[in-house]
Amino acid sequence: MAGQLESGSAAVGRQRFLADAAARGVDVRIVERMAARSLEEAAGILGITPADIVKSLVVKHKDGTFLFALIPGDRQISWPKLRALVGVNKLSLPAADVALDATGYERGTITPLGSTTAWPVYADATITGRRISMGAGEHGYSAFVEADQLTAALGAVVADISDPNPM
Repeated sequence: MAGQLESGSAAVGRQRFLADAAARGVDVRIVERMAARSLEEAAGILGITPADIVKSLVVKHKDGTFLFALIPGDRQISWPKLRALVGVNKLSLPAADVALDATGYERGTITPLGSTTAWPVYADATITGRRISMGAGEHGYSAFVEADQLTAALGAVVADISDPNPM
């Protein structure tokens, strides 16, 4: 149930997520959901479209620092756009263990809220004005949040950083 936490290590990520959301004044609703094999399946389980699920991607700079890129599920990150915005010539997606070390979250649960390090956040402009679903820090849970409230609370740079997924 939303707002209720169990004790033990299984809920640590979700606890960090909820604590950070509360500290920033971000209203979130967490729902428990079945495991999904794909983003499309997760959207079906949640009764929303893939565009309403926002992927929190951990992106690595060549200097070893990171950033978060928030990309709608029906789109993909545009490396040229993001590199130009950040002002660098190289960015990459790190291995799963590196992303875990950088955020404290496993892939599939990653979110900027409650990350063990508060990396800069870049959000695709297509998420604005919408209620979105995103990782809640723990497998089997999704969070619903107003994108504008989230990006404001995170001090996110909102810009065109994605392209449509190829068919």
